[in-house]
Amino acid sequence: MSGERDDGFELYDLRVEAVIPEGKPVYCGAKAGDHFELRGEMLSLPPGQGFSIYSIAAVLPLLAAKQRQTHPNDWMTSDAEIACPDPNCGSRLRIVRLGKRRFSHAETTAVPLPQEND
Repeated sequence: MSGERDDGFELYDLRVEAVIPEGKPVYCGAKAGDHFELRGEMLSLPPGQGFSIYSIAAVLPLLAAKQRQTHPNDWMTSDAEIACPDPNCGSRLRIVRLGKRRFSHAETTAVPLPQEND
């Protein structure tokens, strides 16, 4: 690869799992085993399974940060459970980092990388 620079970067694939505590009320419709996965920018659910849009909205702002490598002391590295947005619901959403996936800058945006001398 003479003269060309590597435009690659890595992101974690994520799984967001519903955590259903025993004996607590659940109002968001989540059931044990419910989950969705995020690979790059693509979110997928298992066939036939739904997920509350309010629960997704609660976790969505954290997913881009969880996809990236973080410092070991950063709370984003250690904290993985998000409360259901309904304060009366006992469920939580657990974000699990799966394997890393490699992407190309040129294949994910029309904006070119800045020149090295800029």
